[in-house]
Amino acid sequence: MAEHAERSDNDVADEESRPKRGSDVDWHRIKDSGVGLVAGVVRWVGLVFAVILVLHVIFTVGSANPANGIVSWVRGWADSLSIGFKDLFEPNDAKLRVLVNYGIAALFWLIVSAIVAKLIRRIFAASN
Repeated sequence: MAEHAERSDNDVADEESRPKRGSDVDWHRIKDSGVGLVAGVVRWVGLVFAVILVLHVIFTVGSANPANGIVSWVRGWADSLSIGFKDLFEPNDAKLRVLVNYGIAALFWLIVSAIVAKLIRRIFAASN
């Protein structure tokens, strides 16, 4: 019986290596994961906006049916997402106008979302 009452060195080492529940939460890692998630969402949103604008350019240059539901949905979103770029340049050719203006708007969203994501990571992940 005395053998079982005493704890061996191995038992003590096993208990020390086990993670403690509830008291040892790595808040820095959780915060960094959240910051990375937010930055990733910002990048994805910028990418989706750029894809919508590029689809509008493709549909316009390819002379897609404007009465089609997908084409009209993309055109509506692209008009909203083009911000001030919709009439930035006004060449005579309508297809060239869409290509240039909406192409610049797509680049704008890609660049801005990349910069904002990087700022989010630097500002919020750097503080300890």
